[in-house]
Amino acid sequence: MFAYYFKLSWLGIKRTPMLTALMVIAIGLGIGVSMTVLTVNYLMGKDPIPAKSHQLYHLQLNAMGKGPEWNYTADGYPWQVTYQDVQNVHRSEIPTRKTRSLATGVTIVPDNTIPNETGATPFLESTRAIDRDFFAMFDINFIFGESWNKQVDIDAENVAVINKELNEKLFKGENSIGKQIKLNAILYTIVGVIENWQPTPRFYDLNNGNFNSTERLFIPFSLLPIHELPSWGNNQGWKTETVNTYQDKLRSETTWNQYWVEITSRDQLAQYKEWLAGYISQQKKLGRFQSKKAGATLRNVNQWMEYNHVVSNDSSILVGLSFMFLAVCIINTIGLLLAKFLKRAPEVGVRRALGASRKAIFIQHLVDVTLIGLMGGLLGLALGQLGLVGVKNLYSSYSQLVYMDTSLIIAAIAISLGSSLLAGLYPAWLICRTNPSVYLKTQ
Repeated sequence: MFAYYFKLSWLGIKRTPMLTALMVIAIGLGIGVSMTVLTVNYLMGKDPIPAKSHQLYHLQLNAMGKGPEWNYTADGYPWQVTYQDVQNVHRSEIPTRKTRSLATGVTIVPDNTIPNETGATPFLESTRAIDRDFFAMFDINFIFGESWNKQVDIDAENVAVINKELNEKLFKGENSIGKQIKLNAILYTIVGVIENWQPTPRFYDLNNGNFNSTERLFIPFSLLPIHELPSWGNNQGWKTETVNTYQDKLRSETTWNQYWVEITSRDQLAQYKEWLAGYISQQKKLGRFQSKKAGATLRNVNQWMEYNHVVSNDSSILVGLSFMFLAVCIINTIGLLLAKFLKRAPEVGVRRALGASRKAIFIQHLVDVTLIGLMGGLLGLALGQLGLVGVKNLYSSYSQLVYMDTSLIIAAIAISLGSSLLAGLYPAWLICRTNPSVYLKTQ
C-alpha cells in the first residue's frame, strides 16, 4: 500500500513541479538557516571530553589582600592563579593527576641539515608549558615515544613533545624521537609525538580564545624560571607591584598560570578541598588571602565552560530567531500545500466516490508532504553546509565549528520531516473531508 501511495505522490509532484519546487525551497531555507545556527551553538557547548569531564577540575584561588574588592569575575575569583600558589598547591599528592599550565611561545630555528618545507627560516610557535600528567589527564594519544619522565617536572630538562602536524613540518612525519630542535637558540630533545589534538571548545585554557587552535609544541613547566619564558596569555593583578625582573614576577601576586587536577571519587574531592582550606589558612598567617572572598573553588570541565559563558545568551537568542524563521517557512508551506491539494480536489472526489476512505486519502497526502520534506531536508543540509563555510570565512576562530556530525545530520532530516508533516496536517485533513458529490456533478 505504501508503494502505491508513494507512486501517487510522485505523480502528483511531477504534475505540479513549480509548487513543489517552491515548497522544497521554503523548507530547505528554513532548515539551512536553523541548522547553521544550531550546529555552531551545539558544538560551542558540547562536552569536549565526555569520558572524563566530571573528573577534571580547574582550580581558582582568591589570594587578594585587604582593601577594595577587585571584581575579576562575578564571584570575585581570578580565572588564573599566581606562580607561587601553583608551586605550593602542586605539592599535594591527593589528586590522581595534576598539571600546571601556561601559554607561552618560542622561536623555532629549523636545522639546515633536515629537508623540510620551512627551509632555514625561523618561525614563532605557540607553546604550552605543562607537567607530564597533562597528556594522560586529557586523553592525548602518542604516535611516537611518550611524555618526559616525572622527575623532569622537578629537575628541569630541555625536552619537548610535538604534535603530528609540527612533526610533518619539521621532520616529514618520520619518527623524530631523540632528535633535537632549536627553541630560542636552545637545543631541546624530542621525547614524544602526539596526534593532532583539538578539543572543541578549548576547555583547558579559556583565557585565550574559546575556539582557537591548540598548541603544537609542549615543554616542561619546570623550565619557566630557568629560561624565563614569557606569558602569551592574560596577566592580571589586584595591587600595584614593582616587577623589574622575571623573579619579581614569580614572587608577585599576578595571576597568569592555570592549574588542573584529576579527582576520581567524592571522598578524594572532599579530602582535596580540606587540604586547600588548610593551605589557605596557612597563607593567611603569612599575610595573604585577607579578602572577605578569600578561598578556593574547583569546577569540573562543564562547570568551567558554563562559568566562562562559552555559549553566550546571544547564541541562544540566535537559535530562537532561526527557528522563528523556520516557522515562517512552514506557514508559507501550508499555503502552498493548500493550493496544491485543493487543485486536486476533483480527483480526490472521484476517488472518494469509488470507495477510498478518508483515512486512505489523509495518509496518501501525508506521504506527499513527507516526500517534499525529505527533499527540503536534503536541500537544507546543503544550504547549512554553505552557511557553515560562510561562518568559517567570517570568523576564523570558529573554524572548529563548521562541520555537522552524524547526530546533527539526523536532527536536520528529522526537523525537516517533522516540519513538513506539521505543515501538511491541516491541508491533508481539509482535502480528506471533500464531499464527493460536489465534484461528481462537475465531471
